[in-house]
Amino acid sequence: MTSKSRWLIILVSTPLVILAAVGGLLATQTVPQQSFKDLRVFDDVVSLVMSSYVERVDVDKVMEGAMRGLADGLDASSAYLTPDEVKAVEAGTPLPPGDVGLVVSRQFYLRVVGVRDGSPAARAGVRTGDFIRGIDGKPTRDVSAFAGNRLLHGAPGSKVELVVLRGSAVEPHTVNLVREAPKGPAVTGKRLPDGEGYVRVASFATGAAAAIRKEVDGLRQAGATGAVIDLRGIADGSPEEGIAAARHFVKSGTLATLVPRSGSKTVTAAAASDGAVTMPIVLIVSNGTANAAELFAAALSENQRADLVGEPTAGLAAAQHLLKLPENRGLWMTYARYVTNDGKPIHEHGLRPTVAVEEPTVVFGEAPPASDDALAKAIDRLKTKKTA
Repeated sequence: MTSKSRWLIILVSTPLVILAAVGGLLATQTVPQQSFKDLRVFDDVVSLVMSSYVERVDVDKVMEGAMRGLADGLDASSAYLTPDEVKAVEAGTPLPPGDVGLVVSRQFYLRVVGVRDGSPAARAGVRTGDFIRGIDGKPTRDVSAFAGNRLLHGAPGSKVELVVLRGSAVEPHTVNLVREAPKGPAVTGKRLPDGEGYVRVASFATGAAAAIRKEVDGLRQAGATGAVIDLRGIADGSPEEGIAAARHFVKSGTLATLVPRSGSKTVTAAAASDGAVTMPIVLIVSNGTANAAELFAAALSENQRADLVGEPTAGLAAAQHLLKLPENRGLWMTYARYVTNDGKPIHEHGLRPTVAVEEPTVVFGEAPPASDDALAKAIDRLKTKKTA
């Protein structure tokens, strides 16, 4: 057998290995006939590329691209992992403590979802919805969200260069940032001019649920009879932290439902001791409200404990795990997603606000407007809830 033939076999067989792995995870189901037709087309493409492309093919490069494309076609959270990435996942290696304050997803390039308040990225003017086209000179066209979030981390004090594109701007902006460990409180609170409470959640890192409860209790003791909780641009934290925060506000009902493709769903319900916070609540959400913050918002809105004001949320509410592949490769794949109480998926769909308010468009390098329409609408909604 020639070297060329051996590579052809590898190229054709690897998708079959992945298909088998995915099938074993999701259930014993009949693979549609179309899947086998597509694999035959893949076989033809490989044969033509190997025999007729204008120059000798770098088989490793072609194979990596094919596998990345397969994973990218699933959702923004799934990814094809290299051997080094698989090793890091299996070892439970934590990310370096320094970062720039961003959480990214994937949409052609890397797309900014969350921007932590006061972080290097926030100070540089990076916003939810921006696209990162390059990281330290490396184009992100073929970089997964899994890898992108890791590239943004590093030792505190280390530097990273981002090429950022906003909206319809033709020219990207080069932003040089210095990574730092997260600092500042995850949750802050204050009285609004009309006397109501305002809570800003800057992060859903561990401890955020308790901090939200503490701030709301403090505002109540200071005389507030209702509170606006601002969740815009918050995309970090674990699902468990978002659900833990919801327990303080929801006395009875379903807090979260995680549904796999097959098998039993996991339902998390409020306990008898939950729901200690009873004051009216309004949540401000945006396209950057994701993961823990999105589950917190879903739990409160689905149980009629809070109205949502702002933009549709990000639609990043799912669970992923590692599937091992030959040659120490892997798939970081979504195997279950969170749904609303009536069974509608949150993942890739998001939550629709009760009162829609678009975030203003801001030219890169300019300060956002002083007025905050979403906050004003949230205050109005809170007053309506109190008089209802």
